Amino acid sequence: MTLIALNKPFGTMSQFSAHPSRPTLADCVQRPGVYPAGRLDADSEGLLLLTDDGILQARIADPHHKLPKTYLAQVENVPGEAALAQLRDGVDLGDFRTLPARARCIDEPGFLWPRNPPVRFRAAIPTQWLELEIREGKNRQVRRMTAAVGFPTLRLVRVQIGALDLRTLGLAPGQWCEIDPSALGLEAAAAPRPRAIVRGGGAGSATRPAERRQARPRAKSYKN
Repeated sequence: MTLIALNKPFGTMSQFSAHPSRPTLADCVQRPGVYPAGRLDADSEGLLLLTDDGILQARIADPHHKLPKTYLAQVENVPGEAALAQLRDGVDLGDFRTLPARARCIDEPGFLWPRNPPVRFRAAIPTQWLELEIREGKNRQVRRMTAAVGFPTLRLVRVQIGALDLRTLGLAPGQWCEIDPSALGLEAAAAPRPRAIVRGGGAGSATRPAERRQARPRAKSYKN
């Protein structure tokens, strides 16, 4: 069983098949037989998991398993407590109502990489970062949630799936590493592997052994 954690770059499609105008996962990961467990929109960034095991793929992607997913969203304007309460209680999006979520305002994340291309801001409108934890995975759900309460998302980064946190992996955009399935916190996960490999995206990129998962790998820089 193989499980890969990828820091998906902005603009990359969550697929291996060729796209007429955008890069795909094939530009980041050269490992045959793995497929994404869930998706991230092309204009979203961050943690994406890939595996060659169909059962594990279903357990990660299926909302019935209630695997929490944490996002950092930069939104237009500054949400007040009323808007945060709506996000926490569940938002009516028309075709469905979201489950209760965790939502809070946070300072600008210091660990984030510059987005390429940069976010387009409106000079007269302030922005605010939110941390949201949801247990669903509907199409463009976080963006729809923030827009529904009056605060459109400008940038969206997924930083955590289950117990696996991108903030402790040290992966630059386009880099990936093989991880222990048990790191997700799922029951009956596979036994830990003794080592992992951190890799940069793109053909011909260098590879190196990384420390065991309890230590933070020092990932090489990656340019899109």
